[in-house]
Amino acid sequence: MTTSSEIIAHVDGASRGNPGPAAYGVAIETAAGEPVTGFGKYLGETTNNFAEYQGLLAALEFALSRHYSRLKVVTDSELMARQIEGRYKVRSPDLKPLYDKAQTLIRRLESFSIRHVLREHNREADRLANKALDAAARGDTLPPAPPRPLAPPAPGTTVKPLRTAATFRSGILKPHTQLPLFDGEEVDLEIHRKA
Repeated sequence: MTTSSEIIAHVDGASRGNPGPAAYGVAIETAAGEPVTGFGKYLGETTNNFAEYQGLLAALEFALSRHYSRLKVVTDSELMARQIEGRYKVRSPDLKPLYDKAQTLIRRLESFSIRHVLREHNREADRLANKALDAAARGDTLPPAPPRPLAPPAPGTTVKPLRTAATFRSGILKPHTQLPLFDGEEVDLEIHRKA
């Protein structure tokens, strides 16, 4: 990884009816507790446990796509926290693929932890999940969640960053090493002239 920064992700999944209309919310902050970003996504008709896992995956993909190597997750889902820790088995066929994907993404991080808290300690993520649900109920559309990276590497694959950047010299794009990227990652580049 190119950054050793740590972020904390509060994640929450909500389902009105369980199963019913569902969404997740993710609130990201620095290790010092300063807000970084928050987002939610409506998922359609599903269970709260499925929504919780989707929130976890969104937090993992956010960290990896922004090159954070250390992630702490805070959730009010005891089931998900205990399953990710390996204390509970994943018996649901709907959750097993999500669990497997989460474990694959977790292995790409330098460090990871997950902690179960009471709902009142997860209010911002809960608010974002409910905001996504309310917007869907009104027929509104929310800004999309942060872009997901391309498919993760196969289990056991070591992911090393590629380094690339470019400078125009006499109409030629000359490469040098400044911008860390991962193989297959898509980026938007802007080119500015130096004054």
